[in-house]
Amino acid sequence: MPRSAADAALFAPASMRIHPIFSGLKDWTGDGKPDGIEALLEFEDQFNDPTKASGTVIFELFGYVPFEPDPRGPRLVNPWVGSLQTLADQQARWNRTSRTYSFQLEYPQIRDDRSYVLTATFNTGATRFFDQIVLEGKPRVKGPATKPATTAPSTLPAVAASATMPAAHAAATTRP
Repeated sequence: MPRSAADAALFAPASMRIHPIFSGLKDWTGDGKPDGIEALLEFEDQFNDPTKASGTVIFELFGYVPFEPDPRGPRLVNPWVGSLQTLADQQARWNRTSRTYSFQLEYPQIRDDRSYVLTATFNTGATRFFDQIVLEGKPRVKGPATKPATTAPSTLPAVAASATMPAAHAAATTRP
């Protein structure tokens, strides 16, 4: 028996978020560099339970501007548009384990050492939802600032005598 309009409204999406833990930069080709962003959208009904939704989503990617009320910098790429309007869309994107919809947003120029702001606007036709998250970059680790310590034995004295160090103290601290 089909669900009544009142029943459908009871379990309709009331909120949406980009899942903050599982969304992020992804390497789909296995070459060690990110190929884009995997965005997982989670919808909840009025009971705060995960639910499904039907509509279209627009994803936008911006540079990140720290310490600003609106952290979105310049938009970096044309928006990605995704659909959840057909049975095939629902089956292709729904993840039963996480209870989210998965979208692979290809962007070969993405770098894992930069931070970005990802936004999602979802339109059901009757309601519009919006969310944004900051995808934090990992700082590049440069070489060590100092030479690494050696474990090889040395024939040099541990402390050399200097003009400011008395000779008796220098002799006591050097190795033969």
